[in-house]
Amino acid sequence: MEIKVPIVNAFVDGNVGGNPAGVVLDAQQFSHDQKRCIAAGVGLSETAFVSPSSIADYKLEFFTPTRQIAHCGHATIATFSYMKQLGMLNSDQTSKETVDGRREILMEGEYAFMEQLAPRYTYLSQADHLRAMAAIGLKASDILEGVQPSIVNTGNSFLVIALRNQADVKSIVPIKAQIATVSEIYDLIGFYIFSPQTTKGGRDAGARMFAPRYGIDEESATGMAAGPLACYLHDKLNVKKNSFAIEQGYLMPQPSPSVISVRLHKEDGSISSLMAGGMAAVSEIRKVDC
Repeated sequence: MEIKVPIVNAFVDGNVGGNPAGVVLDAQQFSHDQKRCIAAGVGLSETAFVSPSSIADYKLEFFTPTRQIAHCGHATIATFSYMKQLGMLNSDQTSKETVDGRREILMEGEYAFMEQLAPRYTYLSQADHLRAMAAIGLKASDILEGVQPSIVNTGNSFLVIALRNQADVKSIVPIKAQIATVSEIYDLIGFYIFSPQTTKGGRDAGARMFAPRYGIDEESATGMAAGPLACYLHDKLNVKKNSFAIEQGYLMPQPSPSVISVRLHKEDGSISSLMAGGMAAVSEIRKVDC
């Protein structure tokens, strides 16, 4: 069966870059194995499959080329932006069902925002901390002074590592097998590594994301990781803001500039939830046989 899959670039910075995701509408007609086949044929870090939901406006399932995952930020933004462009959304306030519940979606002009949960923090053992640093070819002295790597979860778990400067982030040569090993131990999507230095002014961090456990060597924009990073900046680096702009994709060997906007919601000074979002644009149509 030949399937035509639109490719939508999410978190574009202006009119360029972003992170491409496949978007498959009316996905209730496909089995789990067919969805895996389609995602593998599309060959991108994630493909979103949209079907009817009994608890939200739409059900979204996300597949990497190798497996299903619970959430995907850029594929969510790609999907709802695409559906709005097709005139499918009845309201700018909508929702998605995922494998672990309902999440709210907000459309604001060309921007789409997705809800994430309050952050949960855990830490690596000393041995795994050293293993994680070796996996990205860095030493403890390369860590930004005063903070330590932390696993942050606002829906998915990422190891967030703060480095001193942009040059250190750019210089990373990841050892994929070692990143995958640590990710497997702690059930991580991947490593999200950043510094406070950015390529463009007025932004809060520049990041790279590696997720070889899910078949993703490096991703140019990761909404489900930018949310945890904004929480980390607020809670661990004491950047007491409500809105953050996270750059990603600029420091890849083949750059694809991206920017992710994050808005924190707080109760009594603590983060209770957040919305992460950006803009998206259709780049091409791919044909897949499954």
